Amino acid sequence: MTKNTFENLPEEKRRRVLDEATVEFAEYGYHQASVNRIVDRLGIAKGSLFKYFGNKQGLFEHIFSRAVAGFKKPLKVIRDTPGLDFFERMEMSFLAGTRFVDDHPNLYRIYLKMLFNENFPLRERFLGEIRGAHAKYLRQLIEDGIRAGQLPAALDVDMAVFTLHAVMDRFIQGYAVPSLDNGLAPAASLPDLARALAAFLRHGLADIPSQE
Repeated sequence: MTKNTFENLPEEKRRRVLDEATVEFAEYGYHQASVNRIVDRLGIAKGSLFKYFGNKQGLFEHIFSRAVAGFKKPLKVIRDTPGLDFFERMEMSFLAGTRFVDDHPNLYRIYLKMLFNENFPLRERFLGEIRGAHAKYLRQLIEDGIRAGQLPAALDVDMAVFTLHAVMDRFIQGYAVPSLDNGLAPAASLPDLARALAAFLRHGLADIPSQE
């Protein structure tokens, strides 16, 4: 009932509620986020927000579920675009992650708070949902790449999923927080860096590309 009540609001009002709540969680984290501050900025009664979401946790869960859906949407497009090989899809995936940061900086700030704060409520559940969705996406890319002969048939798919998740997550973190990669990341434009990383995945450490 609470979800239906919120979804029946005009789109502009729904957007304002979610934007203000997202800013609050991004700025203060979960524990210090204040429903009072949110409703004061919105100019609505606290009871209205509780009617929409039940409580603060319900509000956060709604924001979180929308964020996961928003992150998955461009990845589905990449997955379903014909004519691309595995490594081209990975290159596009790197860039899709950075575009999400650009389009939703406060959502990504919440993710970083959740990632690095062990006291974040329901942290394991939320991170598990994110990682599960990402692992499912990567597994399909890998299995498609194996079927297409672009990856070795004997590839350890579980290890490949783990490695690619770590690489992609860290690539996006480095973009969002440049100081993490100070002195490490090659000096290159973002598209060139994504292309170089995809090429590195294609050739690996032991396979030296031809200079011809």
